[in-house]
Amino acid sequence: MLLALDIGNTNIIFGVFDDGSLKATWRVATGVHRMPDEYASLILNFFDRQGLAASQIGDAVLCSVVPPLVGVFEEVCRRYLKVSPLVVGAGVKTGVRICMDNPREVGADRIVNAVAAHQLYGRPVIVIDFGTATTFDVVSEEGDYLGGAIAPGIAISTEALFTRTAALPRVELTSPKQAIGRNTVAAMQSGIVFGYVGLIEGIVSRIQQELASKAKVVATGGYAGLLAQETTVIETVNPDLTLIGLRLIHEMNKP
Repeated sequence: MLLALDIGNTNIIFGVFDDGSLKATWRVATGVHRMPDEYASLILNFFDRQGLAASQIGDAVLCSVVPPLVGVFEEVCRRYLKVSPLVVGAGVKTGVRICMDNPREVGADRIVNAVAAHQLYGRPVIVIDFGTATTFDVVSEEGDYLGGAIAPGIAISTEALFTRTAALPRVELTSPKQAIGRNTVAAMQSGIVFGYVGLIEGIVSRIQQELASKAKVVATGGYAGLLAQETTVIETVNPDLTLIGLRLIHEMNKP
């Protein structure tokens, strides 16, 4: 079995693949001050609840946008799972040509998403990842990473609205019933959710205009399901896109 780890700024997602099939996934809050033993305890507890044993993990692959946690999870894998993980980064085969001014600036998770999107959907793809930041990644029909856009994430924008104002409350992110809110909470939910829908539709429209052919729009990340309900621009929601990309990259780099 293969353990795939997507280490983000807000959450860490774990997935276990068995013969290419995703068997189980888990999500925990990212903590840069957690020790390897703490993360190992979490992982082994997840395994136990799923009926898995550490000895069943034959390999591991990870991508991270939090550099201090790379070494932490390398230690977790070596000490507790007895495997050396493949870390997605410079020198790792991805099959993706990065058409950027400085390819090293592109986050590993964005390249992993591009690999999965090209493999799964083939034609030009726009991947929207609703994480700590909201990222738009454009992949050509040939599998080239063309670039994209980065906007503040919906969760941190909502938190900023609460923390930087004296009278506005913290609100649950949920689908508004209408655009005209009849109370403060409803008005905030309308502005936040429909505001982000407008952002999505506007950026996707501009990207589509710049491409030679129409691209498929795929969403992933924690708020993909919520926002996809409110717009027809998003054609597919794939919550496991990054984990699938990690598995594909691992297969490319087998000795």
